[in-house]
Amino acid sequence: MKLSNFDFELPPELLAEYPSENRDEARLMVVNRKDGSIEHKLFKDLIDYFDPEDVLVLNNTKVFPARLYGNKEKTGAVIEVFLLRELNAETRLWDVLVDPARKIRIGNKLYFGKDESLVAEVIDNTTSRGRTLRFLYDGDYESFRKKLKELGQTPLPKYIKRDVEPEDHERYQTIYAKNEGAVAAPTAGLHFSKHLLKRLEIKGVNFAEVTLHVGLGTFSSVEVEDLSKHKMDSEEVHISKDATETVNKAIANKKRICAVGTTVMRSMESSVSSNGTLNEFHGWTNKFIFPPYDFGIANCMVTNFHTPKSTLLMMISAFAGHELMLKAYKEAVEQKYKFYSYGDAMLIL
Repeated sequence: MKLSNFDFELPPELLAEYPSENRDEARLMVVNRKDGSIEHKLFKDLIDYFDPEDVLVLNNTKVFPARLYGNKEKTGAVIEVFLLRELNAETRLWDVLVDPARKIRIGNKLYFGKDESLVAEVIDNTTSRGRTLRFLYDGDYESFRKKLKELGQTPLPKYIKRDVEPEDHERYQTIYAKNEGAVAAPTAGLHFSKHLLKRLEIKGVNFAEVTLHVGLGTFSSVEVEDLSKHKMDSEEVHISKDATETVNKAIANKKRICAVGTTVMRSMESSVSSNGTLNEFHGWTNKFIFPPYDFGIANCMVTNFHTPKSTLLMMISAFAGHELMLKAYKEAVEQKYKFYSYGDAMLIL
């Protein structure tokens, strides 16, 4: 499989600028791997495909307001700072992306907020866009994190050209988000409403929660034609004992185990035991899944519609089968499904 196998024509108007009016009323394409059939439903119809004791595995990461705007010392130029990862809580070191990158040098200071109470100094140029910043702030760690939240904006993906609106604060977050640490939402989970989760629970469907803090690794573009040469950035994963017990019981009882999103799939595939069960895991993964690939845990998945040449599309191709994925995506474009973070969903059985 080469990068060019994952290219297709995506009309720009199919990139979703806004979420659907109600979470569980986004469209849902149901793709069946056994017979190659494709059905068109609404997301709330998902319940019809699950039976008691089946398991939905959710990513409970929570998005933090990772996008800041600061002013460069002397020139006052506006610089966007995208917080990626806290490197050291004590010294307040962070890995960040800056834009425009060409204007920032080691030693430069950036000032944030109207009162300029938060200052950052650039201490390392790691990549063409990446930097390491040290934040300078008079106050304890808790008030520093509070300040970051206060100044930060919901980190909507760059393809969304409009300004962040108040509803994005809630809608770019799953309703079961708990553990803060993601710089992007695990978007397949955005379609679940409280009402749908309750209906699934009443039906007897079980839930397992894992945490993968989505970083930019998930979205980094692939620059090499030979996919085996692409390196994923690492992302932090936590799989608890409770989650493994729920999933492994379902495996033993030959039930449906559904990964809600590519992040859940990556988490579980990063921690499969040699006998095909899920292990506890607390660490980092840079697992890159592309065809051909033998999946160990999930036997179905929920996912959004992804952009051409993305690592997410490659995983979907590995799970659905390349020909069926191409057929489904061709139909999605023809039927004007919405793509990407605020877009519609697909259930692969």
